[in-house]
Amino acid sequence: LCRGAGRASAASAEGRGQLHHWRRSSVQGQELPLRLHLHGGVFPTSFTQAAGFSITVNGDPYIRSVCGVSNIVFNVFDSSSFKAMFNSAPGGSQFGSDIVCGNERAWNFQFNVVDTNKRRKIVEFLDMIPDGSYVVARNSANTTPSFNTFASDWKNDTTYLGAGNSMYLRLLNQGFSTIDSFNRPRAFVFVYQKNRQNKFTPKLVFSDGIYDPIALTVTNMFSKDSVGTVTSPTYGPAKAWKQLKWRGESDHIKDTALVSVIGITASGTETALFNNLNTGQQDFDISSINATTFPNLKLSLYSKDGGKYTPYQLRYWRVTYDPVPEGAIAPNIYFSATRDTAELGEPPINYQIAFKNISETPFDSVKVKMVLTDRNNVPHIIPISKRKPLTPLGTANDTLRFGGTIPTNTIPGLNTLLFEANPDNDQREQYHFNNLAFKTLYVKPDNLNPLLDVTFDGVHILNRDIVSSKPDIIVKLKDEARWMILDDTSLLTISLRYPNNQVKRFYFNNDTLRFTPAGQAPNNDNTATVNFKPYLLEDGFYELIVSGKDKSNNAAGTIEYRIAFQVINKPMISNMLNYPNPFTSSTAFVFTVTGIEVPQNIKIEIMTVTGKIVREITKDELGPIHIGRNITEFKWDGTDQYGQKLANGVYLYRVVTNLNGKALDKYTSDGDKTDQYFNKGYGKMYLMR
Repeated sequence: LCRGAGRASAASAEGRGQLHHWRRSSVQGQELPLRLHLHGGVFPTSFTQAAGFSITVNGDPYIRSVCGVSNIVFNVFDSSSFKAMFNSAPGGSQFGSDIVCGNERAWNFQFNVVDTNKRRKIVEFLDMIPDGSYVVARNSANTTPSFNTFASDWKNDTTYLGAGNSMYLRLLNQGFSTIDSFNRPRAFVFVYQKNRQNKFTPKLVFSDGIYDPIALTVTNMFSKDSVGTVTSPTYGPAKAWKQLKWRGESDHIKDTALVSVIGITASGTETALFNNLNTGQQDFDISSINATTFPNLKLSLYSKDGGKYTPYQLRYWRVTYDPVPEGAIAPNIYFSATRDTAELGEPPINYQIAFKNISETPFDSVKVKMVLTDRNNVPHIIPISKRKPLTPLGTANDTLRFGGTIPTNTIPGLNTLLFEANPDNDQREQYHFNNLAFKTLYVKPDNLNPLLDVTFDGVHILNRDIVSSKPDIIVKLKDEARWMILDDTSLLTISLRYPNNQVKRFYFNNDTLRFTPAGQAPNNDNTATVNFKPYLLEDGFYELIVSGKDKSNNAAGTIEYRIAFQVINKPMISNMLNYPNPFTSSTAFVFTVTGIEVPQNIKIEIMTVTGKIVREITKDELGPIHIGRNITEFKWDGTDQYGQKLANGVYLYRVVTNLNGKALDKYTSDGDKTDQYFNKGYGKMYLMR
C-alpha cells in the first residue's frame, strides 16, 4: 500500500522516540489475480444452450447467451474492480448497441455486423472504452455466408468512415493479428487489454467451422484491490511506553484509515492491544501497555478506498518510550589473550575482553558468559561471575572487562571461544548481535602413541626365556607430549598369568609394584617407571601382561604387551659353550643359569690338552650375569694369563661355580644336545689365527 523511505530516532521530553517517515507515492493496493473462462461457437450448429455462449468471471457464470446471429458482442471489464460494464436491463441499450433481450445478456454490447451503421457504432464504442480496460470480443455468425459480413468487408469500411477508421483496424491494432482468417462462417473469441499490449498479451481462439464449439481460459489478468495494509518496523525494546502519534492524508472522502497497536512479547508472540484507531485518535496514550510483558510494539495501518483505488497516504508514525540500555563488545578498547596456539597440556590461557555501555540508560549488574566449543562441537561453559553495573555512555564506569582461563589439557584441535555479554536476555537490551565475539584457539593434539619398554633384571628377554624367581622387572612408559606429564598410576596396568593359568592383576599399594612418575612439565623426557618385583615360588611358565596409555588416552600399541617366561627355582647352570668356535680373534661364552640368584663365584679355566691351565677367567671379568640366558660381554682373545698369544690348536675348558659353598648342578633343557661336545664336564675350543 505504502512503502517507507526511511526512519529516524529522536529523544523528546516524553522519552525516546522512534519516528518512521513515509513518502507520498503512487503505490497502489495489492493486485488480485483474475480469471475468465469463455465459451463460443456458431448458433445453432455448435451450441443451442445459453452456456455455449457464456463468460465465467472468477467462477461466476453470470454473463450468458446472445440475442440472435450475424453480430459481434463486446464485454468490457474495469481494470481496477474487474466489474463488467453494464449495458442495460432487457428492452434497452447504450452506445448504439442492439436491444438487450434478457437479464443474463445485460452486460453484452451486441452489434449487428451486417448493418454498416452498426459497424460505425462499433468504432465509436471501441474508441470510448477507457484505456487499460479488459475487452472481450465474440461473434455469433450466421451459418449462411450471405447473411454475414467478414474481415474483408470490415476492412473496406474506411471508404465511408474515413482513413484509419474501421472495426477491422481497431481490432487489428489491439492484437487481433489473424483477423483476416475470418473469411467464412466460423466463431472467434478475442481478449485484450486496451492499449496495454506491453502488459497483457492478447488471447485468441477460432473455430474451424460452424460445428465445433470453442473455449478459452485467461488467467494472467490482475486488478487492484480496494483494501491494503502497511506494517511498521518494530519499536523498542522499552522500559515504559509513552505515546503514539501518526499523521497522513486522503484524496477521497470515502477513504478509511485505521491504526492498530500490536504488542510483541520477548518470545515473539504478537497480540493486538489497541484496534482500529481512527484519524480522530492520532495522538494516543499507550502508557498503559506493560513494557515487561510487551517490550516491543508494531503498528499496522488498514486503508480502504472503494472509489479511486488509492491508499491513504501515511506521512509518519511515532512512538515515544523510555528505552532499555544498549551495550557492545569492544575488543578495540581491550582484548587480552596470551596466545591463540598452544601445545596440549600447556599452562591455562587467560582471555579478557571489554564490554561498553553505548547508551544513555544504565545497566544493572551485567551477566556475562564464556563458552568454548571443542573440535567435536561440544560446548564447555567457563564459569564467570556477574560484573559491575555500567553507568551511561561517557561516564567513568561505562566499560567493564570479562573473561576466563582456559585449560589446554582436554581440548586438542581447533576450538572456538564465544564471549557473550548479557546472555539469555538477562536484562532487556535494544540489540544483542553486538554482544558477541568469537576467537579461535588451536591446541596441537597428541596423536602419537607412547612407547612401552620392559626389562627383566636389566635385560630384554625373548619369549619363554628363563628368569629369576625374584625378577626385577622394569616397565617404562615414554610419551613425546612434554606438557602431558605421565604422573598417574591409572596409565599402566600390570597383570601376571601363573602356571595354573590364573591371571592376577597387581596394584600400586605395596612394594611389589612401585610407580615413579615423570618429572615436572615441561619435560622432554616424559617417562614414567614401574618397578615390579614379584616372588615366584612355583616352577613353570608365567606370562607378563602390560598395557599403557598416555594422558590423551593414546594406547601403547594396538594390543597389550605380553611375554611368557619360565621360572626354575633350583640353582643350576647349563653347559657353557663358546661362540664362535673355531675362532680367530675372540670368542664369547653362552650359558643359562637358573634359580633365585646368580652364583657368588663363576670361573672358567682354559687349559692345554695336557691339562696345563693357561688362562682363568673370573666372574668379574665375564661382566654382568643374570638368571636366564647369558652371552658374556667378555670375549677371550686367545691369550694366556700374562697376555701372551697362545699357539693355534685345540684347548680344553671347564666352568667352576659356587653358590653358598656348593657347586651348581647342570641344567639341561628340553632338546639340549650339547653334552656331545663335553667330556666329563670339559669342553674344547679351537684357536685358529
